[in-house]
Amino acid sequence: MMLRALLFGVIFLLGLTLRAQVPGFFVVGDQKKVKLPFLSSNSLILLPVSINGSPPLYFLVDTGVRANLLFSKSMGDSLGLSYTRRVGMVGADGSTTVWAQVSPINTLDLGEVEGTLQSLLVLEEDFLELESVIGIPVYGILGHEFFKYNAVKIDYEQSVLTFYAPSALAFKSPFYRKGSLTLEEGKAYLEVKVRQKEGPKLRGKVLVDTGANHGLLLNRETLPEIQLPEKHIETQLGQSLGGVLYGSIGRVAGLSIRGLQFTQVLTSFPEESFASTRIKESGRMGSLGAEVLGRMTVILDYPRNEIFVRRSAAFYQPFEFDMSGLVVKKLLTPEKRWYVGDVREGSPAQLAGILPFDEIMAINSVPIVLWEMDQLVKLLRSEEGKEVQLEVRRYSQPGSPAFEEFRFRFFLKKQI
Repeated sequence: MMLRALLFGVIFLLGLTLRAQVPGFFVVGDQKKVKLPFLSSNSLILLPVSINGSPPLYFLVDTGVRANLLFSKSMGDSLGLSYTRRVGMVGADGSTTVWAQVSPINTLDLGEVEGTLQSLLVLEEDFLELESVIGIPVYGILGHEFFKYNAVKIDYEQSVLTFYAPSALAFKSPFYRKGSLTLEEGKAYLEVKVRQKEGPKLRGKVLVDTGANHGLLLNRETLPEIQLPEKHIETQLGQSLGGVLYGSIGRVAGLSIRGLQFTQVLTSFPEESFASTRIKESGRMGSLGAEVLGRMTVILDYPRNEIFVRRSAAFYQPFEFDMSGLVVKKLLTPEKRWYVGDVREGSPAQLAGILPFDEIMAINSVPIVLWEMDQLVKLLRSEEGKEVQLEVRRYSQPGSPAFEEFRFRFFLKKQI
């Protein structure tokens, strides 16, 4: 018995030593699992991360990205990060080169989970556009390393992420549906079925992308069978390191994920770009974003190449798109200041007379400082025929202190 106990102790200490030498994220101590509450903005997952003992900074948990990113070199410099080399990355538009410095050895502390020997790609030009889109300061991205050795459960309904020790999860439950994940270059892919409104049924692999706020995205250049629905609108699809992405929004009749049936799913159809070659080489036909993932509880088990999904309370909520025509963004200032980034042609907001760069002062007589971005998104998707009142300032030119004040009213209208 004494020999067995001694051997066990040696093996245990050896395991700790090996773990300390391997880059990855691990549960602190001998716990089997820990729960990490996260901040949710439109189903995007934001976790507070301390870098080498710094005050916590919000990072986006993103399965669509391989590397850990820090969006600001000025922030990296202030944290005393050391850099070893410079690398160029291709932006999501496929044509923009984004330069970053590599900081190779860092500790990323999430409380009861710690990332050891972690590399950070630190962008040379500060990229803070995520704050302008979601209204919350976001300083970086946790990518593949966060999931590499551990199963992770994402409970969108409770805004809690459960992080399992490597040996803790051999998951079986009648309430979850099990599927296979394919891991390629640090990204996870899942096979789904799509029933189009026009065109044949589709079956193929999609990227699981927790860092994208769309529902379903289909790249038409990947399969000739993918057809843009007759009823669609052209609009901005999102913000990336390469700039604003453009394309069309429509609906598919059905989406099946391991037998879970979604209907009338909002679907993005991006314009073909320089990135299309890389997308086609990956063999994927599109991606699943937070609008779909956020209606389920999801367990991603990278070590076992498995995914488990089950319905959440939000599963049967209809997929609704913005009914105003407004693209609202936050000014990158300490104060809460929002402005109109774009106005969709022919939309209620455009017909009411609202223009890009109008600064929003109040919504439905409630001062803008009392609103959060996800509350506004919900309002503008809420109910056809709902009245919305905006009080805005219109400046004579960018940077000018001179402005006029206007009040507008319009009624929400479904366009797709």
